[in-house]
Amino acid sequence: MAIELRDAGFVYPDGSTAIQRIDLTIESGERVAIVGQNGAGKTTTVKLMNGLLKPTSGVVLVDGVPTEGRTTARVSRQVGYVFQNPDDQLFAADVRSEIEYLPKYLKWSKEKTAERVERAVRLTGIADHLETNPKDLPTAIRKFVAIAAVLVSECDYVILDEPTAGLDMRGLALLHGLLDSLQAEGIAVVTITHDMRFVIDAFTRVIAMAQGSVVVDGPLSSVFCDDGVLERSRLKRLDVAQIARDLGLSSTAVTLEDVEVLIP
Repeated sequence: MAIELRDAGFVYPDGSTAIQRIDLTIESGERVAIVGQNGAGKTTTVKLMNGLLKPTSGVVLVDGVPTEGRTTARVSRQVGYVFQNPDDQLFAADVRSEIEYLPKYLKWSKEKTAERVERAVRLTGIADHLETNPKDLPTAIRKFVAIAAVLVSECDYVILDEPTAGLDMRGLALLHGLLDSLQAEGIAVVTITHDMRFVIDAFTRVIAMAQGSVVVDGPLSSVFCDDGVLERSRLKRLDVAQIARDLGLSSTAVTLEDVEVLIP
């Protein structure tokens, strides 16, 4: 099972090219971060993955089936998408109704609905807010409500758009735990983010993009320790990587753990 982009491209109706010749595969259970400056093509790429956009060239496959000709609603049941701004997704009068909307729409049994809602609530830590109007909740909690509304489905892939924006330390800890739980269930998580601290703490595979193309797809060091990649992607070298290089300890260290093993 996988999401595959094969020579995928997308041109907007005004003729502007968003991405071109993208080849990517996201396997079940993977955690993948997509980084790059605004305009690099990150958002277009992930919207192709869940059918919000259809490629204007090449093909996008979800579990071997092209998204072309399938409705966005159908694809999004396999590939959930959590937007950066939760207000773009939330509409119900209370949190419970928000999470139960999809099960009711799909006419699931009461037993299945209860099971899926309980799981989504547990994973996102929002049990104390089920009777609250989402508009009355802080942004950080609304983010987890939006995540729960996606996780209630039976998706095998989840896309998170800037998930750490507005989160405090408790929210970040909950998000890390959520990623671990999803990976343990074999659910792949793809994030687009400008939070490099989150990337190095939570991901081992990074895709750097620039000007609508993939610059590199590989481990953390392939992005954050390569001057050419950093320049093309307009990213900064991480402080730990810079210090390790300046001290002559390593040219591939990215995290503090990488450096600690090198110190006698």
